[in-house]
Amino acid sequence: MPDKHLSTQFDSELNRISSRVMELGGLVERQISQAIYALTQFNLEAVQQVAALEERVNAMEVEIDYELTSIIGRRQPTARDLRMLMAFSKVTANLERMGDEAHKMARMVKSIIESGAARNLPSSELRVAAEMASALLRKALDALARLDTKAALGILKEDDLIDDEFDGFVRKLITYMMEDPRTISASLDLLFLAKAIERIGDHSKNVAELIIYLVEGKDIRHLSMDVIESTVR
Repeated sequence: MPDKHLSTQFDSELNRISSRVMELGGLVERQISQAIYALTQFNLEAVQQVAALEERVNAMEVEIDYELTSIIGRRQPTARDLRMLMAFSKVTANLERMGDEAHKMARMVKSIIESGAARNLPSSELRVAAEMASALLRKALDALARLDTKAALGILKEDDLIDDEFDGFVRKLITYMMEDPRTISASLDLLFLAKAIERIGDHSKNVAELIIYLVEGKDIRHLSMDVIESTVR
């Protein structure tokens, strides 16, 4: 009977951690959404909201890490449960880094606005990639909530589309700077902003890999897509 009681408590703690990780993901989604709005509208108020959310994201990462460390120390979990806790820890780290990238996006938007070149840059072309990255995070959080490895596999494939958008934008931006050297400084801000969007996609991909690791017990990082697909099947 005591064992059952302890098991119930442990399950409750795992559910709480899972809920906290999803809550963190929701905060980061809001951050990215505000960063996209700041980019498309060149809105300084949205830039400030991204910065405010950054503080909350950082604080929540620390809180979740503390809870995870406490559970591991007190419960000494078995291999499968430890794998779950470690996966949650890594998901938390990836979410926090996505928040960092959203904050970076906001800082670059602020710099572009202050340069006075906001309306003369091809920033609208970044909107597609930014919305793709935001959608990828949403799919990753949904797949995590359901422990859906097939959805996770789809995310791994979709990340390549964001990379393609980034490569195409860089080529256009280089042409733009060559045609008008006066825009080089602001264009570099836009380039760093584009890179931040790409990195958000990369971190969503990392979360997808962690979902497969959690469910299948196999680390699929750096493996070919054929091998990953055979693992998920």
